[in-house]
Amino acid sequence: MRKFANTELERENRYLARKKMNPSNIFAELKRRHVYRVAIAYTVVAWLLIQVATQVFPFFEIPNWVVRLVVLVVVLGFPIALIIAWAFEMTPQGMKRAEDIAPNEYIPHWSARRFADLIVTIAMLATGLMMFPLVRSKSTFRAQITAPLTHS
Repeated sequence: MRKFANTELERENRYLARKKMNPSNIFAELKRRHVYRVAIAYTVVAWLLIQVATQVFPFFEIPNWVVRLVVLVVVLGFPIALIIAWAFEMTPQGMKRAEDIAPNEYIPHWSARRFADLIVTIAMLATGLMMFPLVRSKSTFRAQITAPLTHS
């Protein structure tokens, strides 16, 4: 019973501390909760998905409305991702509510090397997707030039 009382008291103290958040500190709070990281990562992945949809879907003769649907879902998902990033924190034990984590508590995250590897991989995929139409159009052009003329 005593442990329960301590936890309730701790939660109430955290709630009061959060409630007194200074509005001028909003950018510091966004940084602490990693909302910036989520926004940047979501933007990069969203751009990559939209590029894949616009480049690959026509190749497989997928209707154009599906590409529009992908773009719409990606755009509508952005604010949802930011809200989730604000409300929850990823810890080694899984997702936890941000209110249950002390502001000065250290949470281990990816190393800088691993994050750099991810960014380089995404950049290489993006470059490949941008080069795909150029390579495809050149090969089509060459095939048209080398095809025998069949005029009667």
